Amino acid sequence: MKVSNVTVRRRLFIILLIAIAAFIGLIVRLSYVQLVKGTELSERAEDSWRRNIPYVAKRGEIWDRNGVRLAYNISTPTVWAIPVQVKDKDTTAKTLAPLLSMTENEILEKISKKQMIIQLGPGGRKMTTEQAAEIRALNLPGIVVAEDNKRYYPYDELAAHVLGFTGIDNQGLTGLELTHNDKLTGTGGMVSFLSDAAGRQMPNSSDTYIEPQEGLTLQLTIDQQVQTVMERELDQAMTSLNADAIIAIAMDPNTGEVLGMASRPTFSPSRYQEVDAQVYNRNLPIWMTYEPGSTFKIITLAAALEENKVDLKNERFYDSGAVEIGGARLRCWKKGGHGSQTFLQVVENSCNPGFVELGNRLGKTTLFEYIRNFGFGAKTGIDIGGEENGILFKLSQVGPVELATTAFGQGVSVTPIQQITAVSAAINGGKLYKPYVAKAWINRESGEVVQRNEPTVVREVISEETSKQVREALESVVALGTGRNAFIDGYRVGGKTGTAQKVVNGRYSTSEHIVSFIGFAPADDPQIVVYVAVDNPEGIQFGGVVAAPIVRNILEDSLQILEVPKREKQIDRLYRYGETPVVTVPNLVGKTVVEIYEDLNMNFNLTSAGTGNTVIKQAPAAGERVERGSTIRIYLGDESDLPEGAGHQH
Repeated sequence: MKVSNVTVRRRLFIILLIAIAAFIGLIVRLSYVQLVKGTELSERAEDSWRRNIPYVAKRGEIWDRNGVRLAYNISTPTVWAIPVQVKDKDTTAKTLAPLLSMTENEILEKISKKQMIIQLGPGGRKMTTEQAAEIRALNLPGIVVAEDNKRYYPYDELAAHVLGFTGIDNQGLTGLELTHNDKLTGTGGMVSFLSDAAGRQMPNSSDTYIEPQEGLTLQLTIDQQVQTVMERELDQAMTSLNADAIIAIAMDPNTGEVLGMASRPTFSPSRYQEVDAQVYNRNLPIWMTYEPGSTFKIITLAAALEENKVDLKNERFYDSGAVEIGGARLRCWKKGGHGSQTFLQVVENSCNPGFVELGNRLGKTTLFEYIRNFGFGAKTGIDIGGEENGILFKLSQVGPVELATTAFGQGVSVTPIQQITAVSAAINGGKLYKPYVAKAWINRESGEVVQRNEPTVVREVISEETSKQVREALESVVALGTGRNAFIDGYRVGGKTGTAQKVVNGRYSTSEHIVSFIGFAPADDPQIVVYVAVDNPEGIQFGGVVAAPIVRNILEDSLQILEVPKREKQIDRLYRYGETPVVTVPNLVGKTVVEIYEDLNMNFNLTSAGTGNTVIKQAPAAGERVERGSTIRIYLGDESDLPEGAGHQH
């Protein structure tokens, strides 16, 4: 069939229109891809070409309350290989093997893999800076040394359970390192370069460096010096007592800030693999639960005073040595009892029958309400992982015997952190604080405080007046009662002993005890409270004999560290037979030798230096307190040598 010219022209015109439309569509599409999607597509293409060598961010440091570094980072570079860029694999492997403490075959296997980038571990991971410098100097093609770091604990075992430790990838595994891992971990950086499909760096392309961002620095409430004193005393006690474990906590009772926390056995965060996992996984001051013994009597005392159930000084109690309750005979620690005594002496003597009486006066509902208000039976909420609850009787389970034993600290289970937090509330004016160890978060580069934790009052449990009575009674315990081994001349120490039988195989052991002491100072205005518990020490097992001296030593040094001034007045310590009393050094300056020997009354020994008949200087100085029989050094001269204002005395 013949096609007319008109038809041919029409078809050609349609084809032309289609071609023009297709051409316009192509131009539009190209314009869209180039102008609208061009940047995105270029970035996607570049991403497919880009290879990254990671630079690990520095982990935030951990400081004590005064800025002393307890954990920080040291440089430990890591070696990476870009296999396709390694030109002579055999020579490279042979050169690196002795430097990385790896075999040539191990290195050759890695640099021969069809991977864009590979780490030369384990020998090339976290090296010394000297090793890294030596490898960099070789300038081997395809071998890159990237910055890396590892955690360093400059005081080794100090506060190990509190700080915890990190793993090979600088991730927190225990302690504060784990609890606050998200803030301590920084943002990683990298060196980035473009490569072709074979992995070769593209010509005329430059490397891009993205700087890693350091994590936030954590400042603690811990005082490094107080912590050091505490750790020293625990080490000495473990050696002398051969105990199963020892626990110690120091706290500011007015804020809930933990000033020190330690336990034995312990470990080094840098070598945690050397000890059993139970040692580093269990932070005993917040994890261990046990019957507290007589330190718990502080709570019963506070409740009885708050409820006006007892007059400590004017009301008397007769202790025959035991009391019958619900068919059970509950004994006092002193065979034959203490006889007739005031209730203040009940506290001083830690008399169990006397506290049974206080528990009965309170009744189970009121006593257990106070116990729970003081924080027992629930976690304190301290900002370290691994805290336990402790155990209390359900009120429905409390009969006459359970009420009686609870009143003197048996049958309940507490943690050390609960114990010190509760006692802090009893002596600080009645406020229960939430304990904490994280004081502030700091951006180290800018110095800005990003976050600051403030003291948190959970509730008010007793009045200021009741708290004052508790402090006074506990000062008497240390000066006149079972806590005399914690006495510090001039510092008005208050405290309470504790001796509790351990439960072994479901029964109370007659030979194993947890002995403890909780002490604070100064008694008129407490600045620090210290709790020490010793698990199954060898020999005598009484809190006043074993734990009180440890607390005294920690308190004495810590009070000086915290610059707490001595008090002018305190209850004089009661000395028993065989104990050496403390006496005040007299002023001898200006007196003659004859006058001195007439006045000393055999309280002191004398040594002298110099010539003359008049004392011009002495040591110790007048007014200091020393043990009777101590030596006073006097320096002799003429009256003209006396200091100004120290005239002749008769």
